[in-house]
Amino acid sequence: MPLSPAFMINAMSTFTQTILFTDTDGRARFREQVMALDQGTPQSRLSGLMASGGYQLRESPVGFRSVFHVSSHPQWVFILAGQMEIGLQDGSSRIFNPGQHFYSADVLPEGAVFDAQVHGHWSCQRGPDPLVTLFVRG
Repeated sequence: MPLSPAFMINAMSTFTQTILFTDTDGRARFREQVMALDQGTPQSRLSGLMASGGYQLRESPVGFRSVFHVSSHPQWVFILAGQMEIGLQDGSSRIFNPGQHFYSADVLPEGAVFDAQVHGHWSCQRGPDPLVTLFVRG
């Protein structure tokens, strides 16, 4: 059954932001947040303008894997090429493919001393291609 035009418009009026954040217990977790695309026109729906503090591109070779770490600043991470896996202290992980994103707000809680057994996440390149990412500071 084809989708009705009304459904297609409603389906596109929000953007789901995946957020990697530091929970109250100091551990990294993922959550989803829906953002309204309530500006622009029906042909070009936009979110509100968000502030940014610059951007960086990164390329990680096949086989790259980090140790547990926290983000130095909250930032958007967009996967441009390759695959990126993010692992959490609880043993769970997510793989992000080209065109996908997450907002990394997994920062060290104020006053805390980094503990690699509690804090942070790891990242690694997956698949046959180098990982290319775009970081946009929040």
